[in-house]
Amino acid sequence: MELLLQVLASEPTSQVLGKEPIVPFAILLVVILVIPILFDRLRLPGLVGLVCSGVVLGPSGWRLLESESPMITLLSDIGLVYLMFIAGLEFNIKVFREQKIRSLVFGSLTFSLPLMIGTLVGRFLGFGWDTSILIGALLASHSLLAYPILSHLGVVNNKAITMTMGATIFTDIGTLLILSVCIASSQAGVFSVEQLIPLVALITSYALIVLVGFDWAGKEFFRRSGDDEGNKFLFVLMSVFLAAVVAQMMGLEKIVGVFLAGLAVNEAVGEGPVKEKLVFIGSVLFIPIFFVDLGSRIDLPAFFDGDSTIKLLLLIFCGLITSKFIAALVAKLVYRYNWQETLTIWSLSIPLVSTTLAVALGGYRSGLLPPLVFNSVIVLMVMTATLGPWLTSVVAASPTGLTCSSVQEASPSPLSEQQGQSAHDHLTIVVPLYNPHNQRYLIEMAALLACQSNGKILPLAIAHATAQMDTPQLEVAWQRSERLLAKATAQSQLLGAKAEPLLRIDDAFAPGISRAAREQKANLIIMGWGKRTGLRARLLGNVIDSVLWASHCPVAVARLVESPKKIQRILVPIENLMTPTLTPVKFAQMLADANHSHITILNVCDRRTSSSKIAARRSHLSVLVSKLALAHPPEIQIIAHENVAQAILQAARLYDLIVLPFIRNRTSPGGLAISDVTNQLVSQLTCSIIILGEPQHNQNVLWSKTIPSNTASV
Repeated sequence: MELLLQVLASEPTSQVLGKEPIVPFAILLVVILVIPILFDRLRLPGLVGLVCSGVVLGPSGWRLLESESPMITLLSDIGLVYLMFIAGLEFNIKVFREQKIRSLVFGSLTFSLPLMIGTLVGRFLGFGWDTSILIGALLASHSLLAYPILSHLGVVNNKAITMTMGATIFTDIGTLLILSVCIASSQAGVFSVEQLIPLVALITSYALIVLVGFDWAGKEFFRRSGDDEGNKFLFVLMSVFLAAVVAQMMGLEKIVGVFLAGLAVNEAVGEGPVKEKLVFIGSVLFIPIFFVDLGSRIDLPAFFDGDSTIKLLLLIFCGLITSKFIAALVAKLVYRYNWQETLTIWSLSIPLVSTTLAVALGGYRSGLLPPLVFNSVIVLMVMTATLGPWLTSVVAASPTGLTCSSVQEASPSPLSEQQGQSAHDHLTIVVPLYNPHNQRYLIEMAALLACQSNGKILPLAIAHATAQMDTPQLEVAWQRSERLLAKATAQSQLLGAKAEPLLRIDDAFAPGISRAAREQKANLIIMGWGKRTGLRARLLGNVIDSVLWASHCPVAVARLVESPKKIQRILVPIENLMTPTLTPVKFAQMLADANHSHITILNVCDRRTSSSKIAARRSHLSVLVSKLALAHPPEIQIIAHENVAQAILQAARLYDLIVLPFIRNRTSPGGLAISDVTNQLVSQLTCSIIILGEPQHNQNVLWSKTIPSNTASV
């Protein structure tokens, strides 16, 4: 004890704590959990908070984190690899193919102009050619940090926006190639064309090997693996780190390899649970640690020592803003975009996050970028990550709105047009049975809908089994399933609904449910959710999430606190009026017709919205709802409020059931999770809730996110 007191007296407490490896890791976990939440409430990007936390905890602050420690270095490197891998993995190949010419033109503009201006700034300040060109390359790339805002507004399919998205691949690849060339040139001492030709040939051959070879291997492995998500997950991780190792062995930067690996396995992974797990692990743990480590590398005393840093920062910031605006302006003249689309393109191309930071760190470690430039780039990232999304929210959400003529119309409701049937004609409803406690209300709801449409209920029980069909466990599962089906069939008959029980042997619940629904040509799946929550549910997946990914028809995930027969008032919040998801309205109307209930459609707008604009929104929503040709048009309510979730919670006090659309939103390119209104509602609502998910091919949203964790299992 005396020895410990002597140590504490002789050394600062922060240094003593910093020597214990587990302490910095615990600090990192606290930071990446708390700081993004605080900054989100301040309406600032969470990654800005992580970088600021790194400054406070690093050598320039409390010295609790040492960037050169082996543990921090390893975790940060994994975060860097994950950042570039996700940038390639989440690139939308389909959108790029549709807009490849425009994307190539705009990508060339938004890459070449900042490259030239940044190079001139570097030469003006006395840097060498390699450093100056790399400064220009850092300004040339951009991250689509504001895409969640556009997804929220429902304008992600606007041609100007998809063009900007497609241009990202050109700016990212170009920036990575320039990094490789500059590092090779600096190592050779003197740059020459003779050195450039073999380097380009090496990069080209490596890119072909990764893009073609990994793509083929990924598709073959996924085809042979079936539904084994664990092996698919490990294969993708192996591909990423193998690409990084091969790149380093060939003398290339590893971030080049992992970005190409992300592009290579993009189509093989597709949109599904495997991709969700990959993005989840990176966005929750490794990528935030990378941002904290970047902040800890900022040397604040050197940054504020003299005018050179401020001068450099102002010059590159002004050069970035000017060059990106000129590129957007040229695109406007070429493709005749209106001013709102032009300003949206400009705001989207401003943020410098993923590729910029990865290349800056690579240039800093190779000695090409001095600490002065590296510090300025990190501060520039903070500025652009704040400015870009703010400009996008102001421009894209203006009263005029982005032109709807260039926005893809919402997909038809699967409940109303699937298989050429009317929504009220012979519905086939699959009800998976597992939990006896919520089975009664689920069957009751299905019976109401089936009787209303002269349809039928298919109670479904899955007897889980391995490859051996003679195991005692299968016999137990079979008998349990028969009991569940007998009870469900008897209940359906008492309610006057036609029931055809299904008993299926399968090695997994979710695929069994999806396959049975497809085989029976079902129009709807009604499921309940259980209590499994937290990290395990999100990381390892769950039955509901897998069914939502795979199902060919709508899936209603229900938490019913009372009998569906007692539901008299139904609330359907609609968040987006540009490309609204109207399937929940159709579903609620079917339930209301069966139960003689009253429906209210709720839309929440900004509290500063004028009365005339509120009236216009109500009129627009009335027109949208009228296209559904409902027998009893619902009431439409518009609320002006600063918080969407709180407005819905206040309105929900008067209702028995809330029907929410399940819209998938992926994490931002920086890897940080976007707050979800549905998560807040599910955790705080006390009435019955139904979350209605549509098939993947009917969703207009381009990015994905897992279902709220408290809807974790059947």
